[in-house]
Amino acid sequence: MASNNELFDDLLWGVAEIAKEIGRSKRQTQHLIDSGAIEVARLNPKTFVASRRKLRQRFAAALTSSDHDAA
Repeated sequence: MASNNELFDDLLWGVAEIAKEIGRSKRQTQHLIDSGAIEVARLNPKTFVASRRKLRQRFAAALTSSDHDAA
């Protein structure tokens, strides 16, 4: 079972943190959130929380291929 610290460390708060994690702009990330491509919990209309682990699973292939393209 995960500890509270592990659960807290897994959370990304807000569009800026989510965007940084997936290597996209805030605008692109907001579009992905609005379209449902990124699973988030909405705390209010402008505050989102996402799971770092779930984002990594979802975007692993895209992040890996873009890392190779940049090299």
